[in-house]
Amino acid sequence: MKQIPNLFTLLNLLFGCLAIVCIMQTGLSMSSDINGDIIVEIPERIYMASLFMLLAAVIDFFDGFTARLLKVPSEMGKQLDSLADVVSFGVAPGLIVYQFLRLSYAQQEDGLNISMLWLLPAFILPCAGAYRLARFNIDTKQQYGFSGVPIPAAGLLFASFPLIYWNTSEPWVMKCMLNKWFWYAVTLIVSYLMVSTLPMMALKFKKLTLKKAMPFIILAVIATVGGISLGWLAVPLTFIAYVILSLSLKQQES
Repeated sequence: MKQIPNLFTLLNLLFGCLAIVCIMQTGLSMSSDINGDIIVEIPERIYMASLFMLLAAVIDFFDGFTARLLKVPSEMGKQLDSLADVVSFGVAPGLIVYQFLRLSYAQQEDGLNISMLWLLPAFILPCAGAYRLARFNIDTKQQYGFSGVPIPAAGLLFASFPLIYWNTSEPWVMKCMLNKWFWYAVTLIVSYLMVSTLPMMALKFKKLTLKKAMPFIILAVIATVGGISLGWLAVPLTFIAYVILSLSLKQQES
C-alpha cells in the first residue's frame, strides 16, 4: 500500500519524459508559400507535449492526495515527487521555450544559424524550478502556503503556450509567440517568481472557511469564464490572477 503514491509519482515522471520526446522530435520544419517564400514552423505535434504535461499535473495532485488518504507519507515519496516535478514542470517547459526561441530566430535572415548562446536562457527555467523544489523540501514553514510560485503552476503556464499558438487567430498573440524578447521576459519573470520568497496561496487549510476558499473560487470563475471566452489564453490569465491574488491577500494580512 505504501508504494501506491510512489507509483503515481513515477507516472508523473513518465508523462514528463513523453512530453520531452514530443517537444524534441518536432524540430523545425521548412516549407514554401504560394509566392515561393520560405516558412519556418513548429509542427503541430508539439501540442501533445502540453497534453502530457497536463496529465502529469493531474497525477502530481493525486500522488500527494493518495499518500494522505492511505496515511503513508514518506520522505522518499517527497524526494521522488520533486525529482519527477523537475522533469515534467522544469525541463519540459524549458525545452518548449527553447523550441519557440528557435522559431523566433528562424523568422530572421540566417536565423537558423543562431548561436546556441542565445537559446541557453531557456534553461533558466529548470534551474529555477530545481532550486525552488530543493528549498521547499527543507522548509518546514510551507504547510499552508507556498514561498514562491510552485513549479507545477509555472509548468502549466508554459504548457499552455503551444496550445495557444496553434489555436489562436489573434495577430497580436501570434506576434508575441514569434518574438524572442517575449520568451526571454516570460522566462525571467516566472523563474524569479519561483525562486522568490513571495507568499503564494496553496490549497491547504487548517480549517476551511468561505473566506479562505474565496480566492480559489475567484480563480475558478476566472478560469471558467476565461476558458469560454478566450480559450487557452485563460491559462496565462489565471496564472497572473493567482499571483496577484496571493500578493494582495498577504498585503491585507499585514
